[in-house]
Amino acid sequence: MAVYALNLFDFKDKQSYATYSKEANKALTRHGGKVVAIGKLASSPVGDIEPRQVLLLLEWESKKAISSFLDDPEMEEFHPYRNKGLDNFVWHVFEKLEDLQPLLKS
Repeated sequence: MAVYALNLFDFKDKQSYATYSKEANKALTRHGGKVVAIGKLASSPVGDIEPRQVLLLLEWESKKAISSFLDDPEMEEFHPYRNKGLDNFVWHVFEKLEDLQPLLKS
């Protein structure tokens, strides 16, 4: 079953994030992930979370695949670049639903 990671963040240092992003994209591919959407904030009309500049939506084939990405030892040296490059980072993982029926059942 597909798993999605919703990443919301602001840039703190774009060059540091670019260094991280280059390697993260390689790791994403190694672990069967793909970028579904990238977006920049257009507006924030409703919500209880502070708006972020960037949205990144990633997809993996399974929980095992996302775990292997997160635990990839080859990425360890690049995490400081991510931390230096981003601010207000939010990461949420969602399982794919075919429709809303499972959420609406009591």
